[in-house]
Amino acid sequence: MIDPPGFDAGKKIKGKKRHLLVDTQGFLMQALVHSADIQDRDGGVLLMGALFGRYPSLLKLYADSGYQGPKFQNGLKKVCRRVNVEIVKRTDVGKFVVLPRRWVVERTIGWLNRCRRLAKDWECLNQNALAFLRWAAIRSMLRRLCQERI
Repeated sequence: MIDPPGFDAGKKIKGKKRHLLVDTQGFLMQALVHSADIQDRDGGVLLMGALFGRYPSLLKLYADSGYQGPKFQNGLKKVCRRVNVEIVKRTDVGKFVVLPRRWVVERTIGWLNRCRRLAKDWECLNQNALAFLRWAAIRSMLRRLCQERI
């Protein structure tokens, strides 16, 4: 059985969405892959619900503006009560500006997209897409950790 790809009307794309939770170093903590028709704030609640006690020391969460609003806040309070969310908004300046904490996830996505398998939406099953995403993250983490020891 093939998972339906879905359609994101805001970005006008057909396919799947990936939600990543990374630490301050850019290491993958949790990931979720689902169809593109689920909104970001709903997918964020699903991602945080998948943690459920895995990281009890997690107190602060930085997110982009796709995760703002009362629906995400209320869903997050049900799942992770102690987590404080700070929304890092984009600037209105026409040129690219590096914003604090927002670039960490974007950098991790860039590292993961170096793997050809993740560059396009090839997988028919969400669990396969998630497995290849985790595999690429493990590969990236091992390379970074081994470079530090040399």
